[in-house]
Amino acid sequence: MAIQDIYPTALRLLGRPVLVVGGGPVAERRAKGLLDAGAKVTVVAPVATDTLRGLATAGLLTWEQREYRTSDLDGVWFAQTATGTAAVDTQVAADAEAQRIWCVNASDHEASAAWTPAVAVVDDVKIAINAGGDPRRAMALRNAVATALETGDLPLRRHRKPGTDGTLGSVALVGGGPGDSGLITVRGRRLLGQADVVVADRLGPRELLKELAPDVRVIEVGKTPGHHPVPQLEINKILVEEALKGNRVVRLKGGDPYVLGRGGEEAEFCRQNGVEVEVVSGVTSAISVPAAAGIPVTHRGLAKGFSVVTGHEELSEVPARPDHTVVLLMGVAQLRDSAAELAGSGLPLDTPVGIVENGYLPDQRVTIGTLGTIADQAEAVGVANPAVIVIGDVVRVSPFAPQHFKTADYSTITPNRPSVRSN
Repeated sequence: MAIQDIYPTALRLLGRPVLVVGGGPVAERRAKGLLDAGAKVTVVAPVATDTLRGLATAGLLTWEQREYRTSDLDGVWFAQTATGTAAVDTQVAADAEAQRIWCVNASDHEASAAWTPAVAVVDDVKIAINAGGDPRRAMALRNAVATALETGDLPLRRHRKPGTDGTLGSVALVGGGPGDSGLITVRGRRLLGQADVVVADRLGPRELLKELAPDVRVIEVGKTPGHHPVPQLEINKILVEEALKGNRVVRLKGGDPYVLGRGGEEAEFCRQNGVEVEVVSGVTSAISVPAAAGIPVTHRGLAKGFSVVTGHEELSEVPARPDHTVVLLMGVAQLRDSAAELAGSGLPLDTPVGIVENGYLPDQRVTIGTLGTIADQAEAVGVANPAVIVIGDVVRVSPFAPQHFKTADYSTITPNRPSVRSN
């Protein structure tokens, strides 16, 4: 049988009687698949696996503990042979052919009237692949296609006019990570590929927006420090209004939605208005951006804990010790005041400080100094947001760090050159 002889189709077997002849592992897999399709399954076999016996005991299928009879095909819509004995499988297939019943002959795929494809389900999409009667090849292809759908490399989005079927939409708050498109989670990438509407921040994986289908609407709500063109309440309303139209809405945010990202407020507003909401964690910039410069927020012998605050927060409650890492987000504008406040709380002026601008992006830049010098250095080189500021002894671990932190001669380091050291 050539692959050209195959006419791909899908059988709707809900409530219809089907027959599985055989009681081994293959018969078990086929019976479970047929049960998943809602079929009324009868298994005929002298011996059956523990799983098949358990399904029969639970009343989910009927097990006839005996050899096959031609009359077993009476009233059946579909048959599957899996006895492991070619003569029996051939007889079942011949009887099915005589009664014009589609039958899969597991012993002889060339002579089989039907083939069972390799199947996977992603979201509400069922993938079924035939590969010239080669089951291992079919499974490998199925897995590859399923993975591509899961990761968003293949389009999984529904093409429909929103709301025409009365279906309520949904909202996914997706943390996109620090900006590099490779650092979004697989789940986040998949949901983005399914979106009808994307409500996008200024930060996050902006390159992924270029891969969206032309009819996907992108609503820009990005904020910069001190400038919020779309107020938070309006963002909340946009999410709910678009979902109530039947759209799948993705709120694409930088970092993690729940780390200083207002994600909790957005999720709460959606639930209060009857909209299903999913939160997909992202790689928070508080940890990932320092890592881009080789700075861990904790390190054995240097720091056992860390605090994450914004530059707009009071720092008086933060432990003023070099062995407790302080990560400042959105802190460039108030860096001088923040450094003075930490120094006033007792943090030594020679405590190392690192600033990482545009983490993981081509224009990443790292500036390293001390608590006493960093504000002047930042002004001198024009440090700007987005930037993450790390304060504590962990900065010493960075490959960009100078050999000694007692001098004020620190320079700005260019990205992607880990062998370079400031002096």
